[in-house]
Amino acid sequence: MTISAGERIPKAQLTIMGSNGPTPVASDELLGQGLTVLFAVPGAFTPTCSAQHLPGFVEQAAAFKERGVDQIVGMAVNDIFVMDAWAEAGGAKAALTVAADGNGEFTKALGLEMDASAFGMGQRCQRFAMIIRDGQVEKVFVEGPGEFRVSSAEHVLEQL
Repeated sequence: MTISAGERIPKAQLTIMGSNGPTPVASDELLGQGLTVLFAVPGAFTPTCSAQHLPGFVEQAAAFKERGVDQIVGMAVNDIFVMDAWAEAGGAKAALTVAADGNGEFTKALGLEMDASAFGMGQRCQRFAMIIRDGQVEKVFVEGPGEFRVSSAEHVLEQL
């Protein structure tokens, strides 16, 4: 079942890149304080994810802060080394945190997994975004197959 507004973020392990390398962090710890915007992509370095999704959040980072957002987190079912390289390549390191859901456990707990085996990508997360306040989901924006609209930085910003 897909997570919905009013529910708490489920607990699962994510990984972020800390100053000493890969750092495990509980999802409820990472997303449990303040106002957070979480966006997720099917894969780092994939066309829409790299050309539109990530750049939108980088470009709108200041506008999110002005609206009271404490942090922006970008996530994918990739390893942290790929996520870190993606953030570096996209100029995103100063604007947001990237988190790896390497085994897809958090994605499954959210009910937002998808089978991308037909594209040679295995199990991934759907393209989505959420507004989370103190660990509780306020709004969820899940894209339809092949779409990129409701999870865009511009759309999420309009919902704040």
